[in-house]
Amino acid sequence: MTRPAGPLRRGWTTGACATAAATAAYQALLTGEFPDPVTITLPGGQTPAFALAVEELSAGPDRDGAMAGVVKDAGDDPDVTHGALVRATVRRTAPGTGVAFRAGPGVGTVTLPGLPLDVGEPAVNPVPRRMMREHIARVAEAHGAPGDVEITVSVDGGAEIAAQTWNPRLGILGGLSILGTTGIVIPYSCSAWIDSIRRGVDVAVAAGDTHVVGATGTTSERVAAQVHGLSGTALLDMGDFAGALLKYLRRHPVPRLTVAGGFAKLSKLADGHLDLHSARSQVDLDALAARAAELTADAALVRRIRHANTALHALQLARAADVPLGDAVARAALRSVDEVLRGSAFPIETDIIAIDRAGTIVGRAGH
Repeated sequence: MTRPAGPLRRGWTTGACATAAATAAYQALLTGEFPDPVTITLPGGQTPAFALAVEELSAGPDRDGAMAGVVKDAGDDPDVTHGALVRATVRRTAPGTGVAFRAGPGVGTVTLPGLPLDVGEPAVNPVPRRMMREHIARVAEAHGAPGDVEITVSVDGGAEIAAQTWNPRLGILGGLSILGTTGIVIPYSCSAWIDSIRRGVDVAVAAGDTHVVGATGTTSERVAAQVHGLSGTALLDMGDFAGALLKYLRRHPVPRLTVAGGFAKLSKLADGHLDLHSARSQVDLDALAARAAELTADAALVRRIRHANTALHALQLARAADVPLGDAVARAALRSVDEVLRGSAFPIETDIIAIDRAGTIVGRAGH
């Protein structure tokens, strides 16, 4: 994920796109004409206009449904939903029933507790629901209508796109979530991933998990799961966002946490970095050399580690000399983890598992 140079263009969330589509569909249902483009008001007061990609109005004198669709533009953010077609189908319902939501093709359904939606509900998050209700109410008021409708939100190809997200882990099955608290996608903020980490903790707690794994990747997750006999909701794909996981666990603690990752990433955590992405933190070979010097490394080995090509090369040099550099990095990473978790409502037992690229455990510390 390479950030392009220069100013970055912002985009729109799936929640904003669904709101625009629902607004256009309801107006067409009442007037017979689709507004194109359709303008909506975001929670922060911005008023973007969205072009309609598709529109369909049911025929006949008893016209009771309309569908509109908007192509999501995520700006310069590497969002997996960029270019997806978000549709909203609006149908009249009985007076007094209010606004109801349904999951159409490509939108998931909640199957596990711990999320801000009840089990069985379509995965249309609270803020997008509020935005759609508010816009339906405005259109209804403008045209003297009661505003009682059912909104079915769908995303073309959403089930396939969802396989690239946290949704299956969170028990959101069948498709994507309709997300967004501001309506705006800020490029490279990685807000969706961080939000998924938080929801993953919530789901684990609701499932009764007392021991969770925060892993930097699939290999480290698999190794930690095997070591501790864990599976399912206990496994949290934190990626590079160690800080996001640790800070949320400090406020929402679980009895036990394992942090697992590659040696290079954990060496950065050992140095106090909480964002482990290569663009935002670097391996400190001088620090690795200093750790080796504190062990049994002689001056020649310390010098070779300081001038190693990579963290993995430094590890290989240390292991060839029977210097337990992996364990030293794990211990330092554990101190960084415990420092962030200090002040949680109750103590969290922690341990660290460091692996190499082959999935071999090269360092451990903690419980």
